[in-house]
Amino acid sequence: MKFLIFLFLCINLAIASNVQIVAQKFWADEKKLISVFSGDVIITKEQDKLVAQEVTIDFDTQKQPLKYTATGDAKIDMMMHEKKYFAKADKMIYDPLKDEYELIGNAFLHEIATDKKVYGDTILVNQKNGKYEVDSTGKKPVKFIFKIEEKK
Repeated sequence: MKFLIFLFLCINLAIASNVQIVAQKFWADEKKLISVFSGDVIITKEQDKLVAQEVTIDFDTQKQPLKYTATGDAKIDMMMHEKKYFAKADKMIYDPLKDEYELIGNAFLHEIATDKKVYGDTILVNQKNGKYEVDSTGKKPVKFIFKIEEKK
């Protein structure tokens, strides 16, 4: 019965904050305050769409999400300051309080309109302020690709 109440609260929370989660499997641990969605997970929130094989959501004691962790071919289409972006990484962590994504491992961020592309080991994307930070901790350097118009 407690599990059903926790599930109902999670669904209510998703509806209240306009978040929709679709997956093949779901389980929750009421004591640890986590929910795990697995198998072709799709999370949509407004214009953002995250796709991964598994997403774990950590909640606070009021059942509000503190952190989303996506693994397994994690990809996202998102809006940031009226610009469309696509990102992918081995692992993505979303902090809803900061409105910030951390892309970890083989991280890639693409601004669609300008075709700017950024590659690195980790990319931190803050949707509130429109800033992103790229770091490379391995042997590969950070890579930034953009187009310029040549004057003729």
